[in-house]
Amino acid sequence: MIKSDPDVEVYALGQHIRMSAHKARRVIDQIRGRPYEETLMILELMPYRACYPIFKLVYSAAANARHNMGFNETALIISQAEVNEGTIMKKLKPRARGRSYAIKKPTCHITIVLKDISKEKNYFIWLRKYGWVYKDKYTDVRERYLYMMDLYRNRMTWANREMIWPYRDSEVLWDKK
Repeated sequence: MIKSDPDVEVYALGQHIRMSAHKARRVIDQIRGRPYEETLMILELMPYRACYPIFKLVYSAAANARHNMGFNETALIISQAEVNEGTIMKKLKPRARGRSYAIKKPTCHITIVLKDISKEKNYFIWLRKYGWVYKDKYTDVRERYLYMMDLYRNRMTWANREMIWPYRDSEVLWDKK
């Protein structure tokens, strides 16, 4: 199950795509973690049949990002890509002497998640500015954020809050000292 952050991520889901999940995974593994524009070039040049439906999904996810969220396409990367097996279509092929052979046609479900890294970079710069990230390392940022939100929700007194967060609200928002 793919969980996405609604502020910086958008996704596109393709269901019942008529190909084996194994063959689609071969292509998905090549594009995971790459920028959007580079992914489109790779998918156009790869010789596999799975490239076209994946190309359409990536393009659709980028259109969702541009139209629904207002993201810039140059700042998008493929953060998550997933292929799951779908239902199997079964047919009977008539053969000689009244026999029939079962023919199985597999399907798959493909999910593409795009992340806007420009928003991610701005968030990281803000965290570094106020001392939540040290030496460009990710150090329990989410836990500190949740702790601060808990403090604000519980309406801590100024005396207790200043011990934990040395800046006044006006300094944090407008850089006034």
